[in-house]
Amino acid sequence: MHGHSDWHGKPYYSLDAYCKNTYGEKLYKIALNAGLTCPNRDGTLDTRGCIFCSAGGSGDFALNHSDTFSIDAQIVKGKELLRDKQTGSRYIAYFQAYSNTYGPLSYLRAVYEKALASDNVCGISIATRPDCISEELLTLLVDIKENFPDKFVWIELGLQTIHEKTARFIRRGYDLSCFDTAVGSLRAIQIPVIVHTIIGLPQETETDILQTIDYMNQSQIWGIKLQLLHVLKGTDLAALYQEGRVCVLRKEEYIDILIHALERLSPEIIIHRLTGDGPRKLLLAPLWSLHKKDVFNSLHHEMKVRETFQGRLYIKN
Repeated sequence: MHGHSDWHGKPYYSLDAYCKNTYGEKLYKIALNAGLTCPNRDGTLDTRGCIFCSAGGSGDFALNHSDTFSIDAQIVKGKELLRDKQTGSRYIAYFQAYSNTYGPLSYLRAVYEKALASDNVCGISIATRPDCISEELLTLLVDIKENFPDKFVWIELGLQTIHEKTARFIRRGYDLSCFDTAVGSLRAIQIPVIVHTIIGLPQETETDILQTIDYMNQSQIWGIKLQLLHVLKGTDLAALYQEGRVCVLRKEEYIDILIHALERLSPEIIIHRLTGDGPRKLLLAPLWSLHKKDVFNSLHHEMKVRETFQGRLYIKN
């Protein structure tokens, strides 16, 4: 078996392994919707969002309480949904839908602190955009960390790719230097950064994807999400897909690229996601991604056959 003993038998450093090493058990994520929007949707940059983003703003799994955005109620409901899980009793409160640092600071403080104060929540993970990390927000994060010294605060940044051409195509709305600045600012206040990248973006080659991975190593990020490109109903990407202008990866292709990405990734970087979930009712393609267990089994089997593991080809600069 390659890889580290503290990876708990997987050929890569998973979030699950990190939690077991740090907290002695698996932590469960409760996805929250704080009722916020995004500069790419409210008209500041655009009204259409990124081309792959559904109306739910990547929070399609966040507990949707159209009647209430009470974070307390959502956490209670999330815990109920997870009650039958036997292996862990503590949680990560995950602010998932839209841009969760994009709103009035007083409101952001209230929802973050509410989640952190909740029983058995070990910390919060806040999904957002690099162009939504203001000086005021950084000050707020420092303050919250001081108020909850025994809990964690993570920030997840949707980067998707380092390549400007693709970034323009997907309407990301900010350039790479903006990402670099955000990561630098968050590192300066010791907030762990998790970066979302997408494998299979239109017109990107495997070389392009691996360049994004190499860049992540240099950025000294803490965690990464390697997300398969999903085509969701009602998105601009779906229209392109249906016109035959965009194609999606086959399972074998995805696993092959994913392995190459993992091999080049620093073994210190924690893997927070390896495929992602497309909500069944919205997913147009690739449909093989609905069979998550099968995808993981195939990945683990293929890595074993190739005798490979995360960081095998990592070159430290």
